[in-house]
Amino acid sequence: MNAPIACPIPAFDTADLGSAIEAVRQSVGLPIGARVVAAMSGGVDSTVAAALLHAAGYEVVGVTLQLYDHGQALKKTGACCAGQDIHDARVAAEKIGISHYVLDYESKFKDSVIEEFADSYLRGETPVPCIRCNQTVKFRDLLDVARDLGAEAMATGHYVERADTGNRVEMRRAIDKSRDQSYFLFATTRDQLDFLRFPLAGIPKPQVRDIARQMGLSIAAKPDSQDICFVPEGKYTTLIDRLRPQGREAGEIVHLDGRVLGRHDGITGYTIGQRRGLNVAVGEPLFVIKLDAATRRVYVGPREALLTRALDLKETNWLGDEDSLIAAAQNQRPVLARVRSTRPPVAAHLALEGAQIRVVFGDGEEGVAPGQACVLYDPEDDDRVLGGGFIERTHAVLN
Repeated sequence: MNAPIACPIPAFDTADLGSAIEAVRQSVGLPIGARVVAAMSGGVDSTVAAALLHAAGYEVVGVTLQLYDHGQALKKTGACCAGQDIHDARVAAEKIGISHYVLDYESKFKDSVIEEFADSYLRGETPVPCIRCNQTVKFRDLLDVARDLGAEAMATGHYVERADTGNRVEMRRAIDKSRDQSYFLFATTRDQLDFLRFPLAGIPKPQVRDIARQMGLSIAAKPDSQDICFVPEGKYTTLIDRLRPQGREAGEIVHLDGRVLGRHDGITGYTIGQRRGLNVAVGEPLFVIKLDAATRRVYVGPREALLTRALDLKETNWLGDEDSLIAAAQNQRPVLARVRSTRPPVAAHLALEGAQIRVVFGDGEEGVAPGQACVLYDPEDDDRVLGGGFIERTHAVLN
């Protein structure tokens, strides 16, 4: 018999509940009694956000989205928005004392997130489905529902700050940098940001768990969600093979110098920067440098070939002071660019190549892959999010 998988014990730091409630009032900035829709995934963050809003005196309406098959979700731990998590959200809403609704968004989620996820891998990209989910299902469709319910704002448990500065609203990184989720929210538009609230922006995660404990919420020690919520056991290739079997068409593994080193069973099994599982050997470490979907070729080379001098953006969003991202690029605005959620922002500047918006790195950058997001921050205030876009193509330091 296999030993049970041990979950790490979450950290709890003592929190001042009264101060947290007052901080929520300050961050929401609406009259007491205003109606606020709280997006509740069933996890500790969104549950505490809803509970604090209620304690702060707002009329809170909890809404949970069922995003994928309920039966499959019951078999998967570390997921959200289905199965046990919907039950947890319902129980929490009853404990808090707020109304609660579950909306069936399976079809919307499949079309906007899952199908796009599969198509992106088929194009040789490395997608970020959490961004797509926030961009479409949560911050587009659910915001419309919140407005239909007569809410003056919609709140989520994301760790990011919304700040009113004069006649504009800004997005900023949360106080708990280890939990900051600004990378996943770069596509939030100004209009959406006007309507959104993030009650946990100023509270470290261990204190959030202590607040849940103080409020008697059963999810206080619930583990955080892991992996991609709709991918069983984190094996994305299983899903891709089912949805896009053509991605498993064989092709060549080619060195950047032109040598054909071997064959592969489909480009959907590879990602930029991958080293293990290449099944080729030339006496030096090799990494996946490029995926060519049209020719079904996987290009490999030395690590230094991964270094990127510039990238081109598509599907952009701009929250900076300039009128548009194009205007900022024309002025070659300096930025801090973050190409993965796990990497820190690095110095870069914007440029305009014809109609193409380009990010040019000061010293080159690793870990850059088409399909990922490049999120831009202000070099003079590195907590401020300027916007960003999805990476369309990269330009290597080595030509």
